Amino acid sequence: MSSETELMLRVDTRVVQLRAKLFRGLGDSSRLAILDALRAGPRSVGEIVASTGLSQPNASNHLRCLNECGLVAGEQRGRFVHYRLSDPHLETLLSLADELVAGTAQGVYPCRNYEPGKSD
Repeated sequence: MSSETELMLRVDTRVVQLRAKLFRGLGDSSRLAILDALRAGPRSVGEIVASTGLSQPNASNHLRCLNECGLVAGEQRGRFVHYRLSDPHLETLLSLADELVAGTAQGVYPCRNYEPGKSD
């Protein structure tokens, strides 16, 4: 194999690490619940709390994380901040995840490798 072909086949570890960081952020059920709530459109923290069942401090903490990572954006409306998905690709990603899980649920459901709280 030529060195040019080897270069083309080499995995860009920076891209892989960035993807892993993204998926680690999405790998938290509270953050996914918030993103699911925002799929319907912008919501205040109170509305997110009502639709997810998270406590207000917990939801606010996760919203701060999602905002700092650029996955959600907040807009001040009077006394309240309304959050929304920052990029329409997030809705696509979540929809694709729904389809993937629906198609492979028999394998994902019993999988014990990625249980919540289990570290890698």
